Amino acid sequence: MRISLLVLALASFCISTFALDLKGRIHWNDHCKGLNELGQTKVALDNGKLHGGVTRDGSFEIPDVPPGTYVLSVQAPDHAFEQMRVDVFETDSLPEVRPYFPGTPLSAASTVTLPYPIQLAARVRYDFFVPRESFNLLAMFQNPMMMMMLGAGVLVLLMPMMMKNMDPEVMEEFKERHAKMTGAGAQLQSGDLSGGLSQLFAAASEDSKAVTSGQSKNASASGAKQRSGKGKRR
Repeated sequence: MRISLLVLALASFCISTFALDLKGRIHWNDHCKGLNELGQTKVALDNGKLHGGVTRDGSFEIPDVPPGTYVLSVQAPDHAFEQMRVDVFETDSLPEVRPYFPGTPLSAASTVTLPYPIQLAARVRYDFFVPRESFNLLAMFQNPMMMMMLGAGVLVLLMPMMMKNMDPEVMEEFKERHAKMTGAGAQLQSGDLSGGLSQLFAAASEDSKAVTSGQSKNASASGAKQRSGKGKRR
């Protein structure tokens, strides 16, 4: 029992001996002019595994960092900072700081080294405020949905005038087709797909027959006119 306690004490002593207080500083610039603008921020290793706070002059310290390779990031709500790779060694030598790009593996270290203590600065400040757009009547009418609504409104207004000037036979055919289309739509909405589709196909076939018969009538009428014209010339 005493031997195990002695081993644990030696292990904790070795860990505390090799641990390092990682130090650095955030330099104020136009994107972040002071601690008041920075807000509740902490400098963390490996997304919060170890972290430390930021003082008023911008300096920070992460205590008791054991040997290893870490990714250092600044967790700030309104500012963006560069991430860095930090290698802490078991010897008394200073840690090595290198640039790090998110998503790249840590196995291949960059040949570029940065000075220690770590120097950081805000790259950009997030702007979450989106100004309210002003009312633009021209842009509203450029919307395709608005153009479709205007076209439908014009058709609704012109439909009575078109109905008055329409031939009675064409009017009756239009009413019959409208009734068939309405019945087919009602069947489709009620869930009777086969009945609705068959009614739609029947209406389409009747329309095609009406078109072909109209074309044949027009052709016969034009032929009769031509024959009557030839007879008159004789």
